[in-house]
Amino acid sequence: MNYTETVQWIFERLPIYQKTGLKSYKPGLERIKNFCSYLGDPQNFFKSIHVGGTNGKGSTVHMLSSILQEEKYKIGLFTSPHLIDFRERITCNGILIEKNFIIDFINENKKFIEKERISFFEMNTALAFKYFKEKKINIAIIEVGMGGRLDSTNLITPEISVITNISIDHTETLGNNQLKIALEKAGIIKKNVSVIIGSKILRDVQSIFIQEALKKNSPIYFSIKSKKDSQYKMPFEADYQNLNRSVVLKIINVLHYRKNIIVSNQSIKKGLKNVIKNTSFKGRWHILQQKNPKIICDIAHNEEGAYVINRQLKKESYEKLHLVLGFVREKKVDQLLKYFPVESFYYFCQPNIDRKYSIHDLTKLVNKIFKNHEKINFFLSVKKAFLHAKNQANQNDLILITGSTFVVSEILLYYKNFFSYI
Repeated sequence: MNYTETVQWIFERLPIYQKTGLKSYKPGLERIKNFCSYLGDPQNFFKSIHVGGTNGKGSTVHMLSSILQEEKYKIGLFTSPHLIDFRERITCNGILIEKNFIIDFINENKKFIEKERISFFEMNTALAFKYFKEKKINIAIIEVGMGGRLDSTNLITPEISVITNISIDHTETLGNNQLKIALEKAGIIKKNVSVIIGSKILRDVQSIFIQEALKKNSPIYFSIKSKKDSQYKMPFEADYQNLNRSVVLKIINVLHYRKNIIVSNQSIKKGLKNVIKNTSFKGRWHILQQKNPKIICDIAHNEEGAYVINRQLKKESYEKLHLVLGFVREKKVDQLLKYFPVESFYYFCQPNIDRKYSIHDLTKLVNKIFKNHEKINFFLSVKKAFLHAKNQANQNDLILITGSTFVVSEILLYYKNFFSYI
């Protein structure tokens, strides 16, 4: 198989949770243990940092990777989901995994994957571990896929565990309140391994992490936002990145004092400043066009994410706001919509995936919420919604595309076909 055929096989034979939902979700560590054992346990050949949490994981791991790259460490980065290219999930010093490595991995392990019914995410995790071993990386930064306790990535024993925050998401698998979700996330806390907890977490939730850390004799640290953090400039306009920066700075601090991994102040400054350049980070308050009109996309897709966007919008200067919104069907859309300004122009759409919140169902829901609203439009595709918003917007307006990773993915793919900077 060539690369195109290999990726097609991966998506067709190993249904991806992000596209098909619960029917492809396989919790538990038995399959990944067996697969990695079959591969020679590649996860034991490199140091790692394990990052979980509800929101902020992606930003945290990309910032951390950029800083350590500036310090001249060879860094493997495993993230999910991808936005444009499947290979975004596995990188070494910001460079995508080679196509030939993926082809060879699938050809060599196809029979085992099929026989043992390995899931998409399990395959991807094992692929990342094997790749990082082969590349002889210094440190792998591993982002949890979902939850923590039963996530495939939880096979590793890291240098440090990190939990960025806790909010309501994936309730169908993790639980319907923050305490239940926290118990799942706390599953990445390992015996005698330091754990860092992000700020703005409920006290009851903090107690769960403290109890788990005490049980496992794990030193626990809480990230606190400080005015001193502002000396480290970032290429982001969104204030919410300040919280993620605080977590990253705490990780660097603990690496220094607990693991004797020293990172210079200069590397921290350059790493945060160059995070987009070093890691091709995208999709978080991502400015596609600075003016005429200003166009921003953000993959926020849960209530906490919508709340943060609401706060960020209050800091933006514009005449009219145009919202291109699409969702997946598990989301409580009515809870998300309450965070967007009522007087906005709305362009509702459906992403091109099986899990889409269909435009038919969305129309019924939206018409109940916004009665007699004259600024609402519905579209069968993300592209049509976006182009209509662009056509309607004036030069001093703002277009925001959000609600789902998949809506943003389609917009980035559209832009990639016309512009070179995505």
